Amino acid sequence: MSSSRQLTPETLDGLDHALIAALSASPELTNKALASRLGVAESTCAYRRRRLRDAGTIGPPRLDLDHAQLGYSLQAVITVYMSSHSREAVDQFLDSMVTTAHVLQVVHLTGRADFMLTVAVRSAEELKNFVLDHITVHPAIRNTETHIVFDSRRGTWIPEAP
Repeated sequence: MSSSRQLTPETLDGLDHALIAALSASPELTNKALASRLGVAESTCAYRRRRLRDAGTIGPPRLDLDHAQLGYSLQAVITVYMSSHSREAVDQFLDSMVTTAHVLQVVHLTGRADFMLTVAVRSAEELKNFVLDHITVHPAIRNTETHIVFDSRRGTWIPEAP
């Protein structure tokens, strides 16, 4: 976070929330289009957007890929169980997974499972090889469970202004 002042729910006003909602629906909006939509000056939008980005409230727009159209039609959720929960083992596994090909998301959990990975691969064989070549090779990994994804949809919830 590059801002010296962290934003809190109390410091965000109606315009900030309107800007977040508009960018959530259309992240590619220019400051000019955003200003027109919100009825404020373009410089105000630019300042508010930069302030929200600098504080880490919003990030840069990301490309949303359709992995199936790129040949990776099989998605799976892999739950990972560790035998060692040292900070070093957890950080090593997490750091290695976020930079591994095919990994779409890594979540560190509480409860029985320690991690949940979402991956996209071309085939069941490629999925098996991914688990064997990239997950179970870590010495701290005790067990895995692999679940094939039938369907996935993103939520659309955006917090409203208080």
